[in-house]
Amino acid sequence: MTANLLLPRNAPFPPEDIDLLNEVVARTTPQQRSWLSGFFAGFEAAQSGGMAQPVPAAKPRAPLTILYASESGNSEALAAKAKKAAQKHGLDAKVYDMADADMALLAKSKNIVVFAATWGEGDPPARAVDFYQVLMSDAAPRIDGAKFAVLALGDTAYAQFCAVGKAIDQRLEELGGVRTFDRVDLDLDYAKKAAEWTEGALAKLAPEDTAAGGTVVHVDFGGVLPHLEDDEPRYTAEQPLEAEIAALVNLNGSGSTRETWHAEFAFDDSAFKYRPGDAIGLLPENDPALVDDLLQAVGLGSEAALLLKLQKSYDVTTLSRALVDNYAKLTGRADVKALLEGEAYPKFAADRQLIDLFLAYPEKLTQEQLTGLLRPLPGRLYSVASSLKAHPGEAHLLVGAVRWESHGRVRKGVSSTFLGERRKAGQNARIYVKPNRHFRLPADGHTPIIMIGAGTGVAPYRGFVEERVADSAKGKSWLFFGERNFTNDFLYQLEWQDYLASGDLTRIDVAFSRDQPEKIYVQHRIWEKRAEINAWLQEGAHIYVCGDEKGMAKDVDATLVKVLGEPLKGDEEAGRAKLKELTKAGRYQRDIY
Repeated sequence: MTANLLLPRNAPFPPEDIDLLNEVVARTTPQQRSWLSGFFAGFEAAQSGGMAQPVPAAKPRAPLTILYASESGNSEALAAKAKKAAQKHGLDAKVYDMADADMALLAKSKNIVVFAATWGEGDPPARAVDFYQVLMSDAAPRIDGAKFAVLALGDTAYAQFCAVGKAIDQRLEELGGVRTFDRVDLDLDYAKKAAEWTEGALAKLAPEDTAAGGTVVHVDFGGVLPHLEDDEPRYTAEQPLEAEIAALVNLNGSGSTRETWHAEFAFDDSAFKYRPGDAIGLLPENDPALVDDLLQAVGLGSEAALLLKLQKSYDVTTLSRALVDNYAKLTGRADVKALLEGEAYPKFAADRQLIDLFLAYPEKLTQEQLTGLLRPLPGRLYSVASSLKAHPGEAHLLVGAVRWESHGRVRKGVSSTFLGERRKAGQNARIYVKPNRHFRLPADGHTPIIMIGAGTGVAPYRGFVEERVADSAKGKSWLFFGERNFTNDFLYQLEWQDYLASGDLTRIDVAFSRDQPEKIYVQHRIWEKRAEINAWLQEGAHIYVCGDEKGMAKDVDATLVKVLGEPLKGDEEAGRAKLKELTKAGRYQRDIY
């Protein structure tokens, strides 16, 4: 799609200036436009007085420490926005990733705001583990009198919803901190509530003589406008881009047990930008057959408008403890309430979805009651499988279709079968960019890289190699790839072979687990090549891992600890310390899910 003109043709500027202004303003974020508004107001005020007015002496600003624990980048983005908003509240904010922070920082902080995500079954994000463990231990310092506020992010699909944020909130109080604004626990649809909470927390932490509205101050830029950094994506989950599906190809052979779709999205808006390592969010639609079954289960029938509404806007699959609790309160059913006692809920919820609850404990609901139980349909994130330099106006994804049977029903992944079953090339889909600055190519194109992935975890490395080719980067590259069968499951096989032939990919080691009696996975290949891996690391290589956290990524992590420990007399503790050093240096990066 093409962005609409922001200035009409009858604006009081020459036509060429209108085009130039539209081009510049189209790239700005809401925060940047707000800043410009204040700047021009101050500029006009100064001009009306015939000369620039002297700037009044600034009042001392209260220091603010903003800490974040982030896995997918949501907490990090909220922390960055809070830093910008803090200024108008008289706060001098500094933002710290928990991966880079220490207890000395915490001990000297007088005002603290924390944005903390929970990963998986109640764990802190990988980069925040060390900080979190020390904070929860006896080694944590006292912070007597320090003011704090905590925002927790999580997913109600998991039993330990927002567990990390809750624990940090409690721990800061135990260490002597003073909670100045109540913690809020937010689900996947967090954006609006997070903005409101941030504004409220900053207002509470602001110095008493600071007006929340702030004051416009004239700033002399010597006739030159400052550079406006494009630090936020134009297209987000709240404002996605409608893109055309230019190609949709199943990469697996006919004899495969897998179904992996290469999807190409085309757009003509230069404001849609991404970098290799980023994720592309896809806003899917629910299976209309499942939505219809759900409506029948609660006695609403197949009313077309409601079916379409649920199909596009609501999560109709996730069965969470919170939803069961709300259903029990809504219906007054004691048997539903009993599901929340002891081990009854995990036993019932195992491999079940929302419709199973309605079928097992049927009640007639109104439209309002049904939608009141549901949360918004969240987008799904996929590692981008392309370089924008190699494919201008395109973003490529690698999506594995998810299907299974449980409790007598056929189940389908919402997003993967939306693409694999209910969309065709030529149709549109809504997409957005999710930056991931912790999964980036080295700035120096001569730096060697080792890329490890299984299945769809190979996606970002296609973008990495394409980017390096476009940049004429000369650094060595090594790919470890694993799947089930060589014949049917070697994703992007011809491309990798072409890159090997051209020298743009230095080497590749593969593990096809089901091509021989014993299972062979990427971690086995890593161990076999441990001497060469250590040699590459001595040359400054960066290691990347992309894939399933509970399976491949966990096993690879453990194997790398052994690989790094072997030159140190096989000491795994030393190997683990070395892996932490690589992580701190940005030379060990993971994109896990």
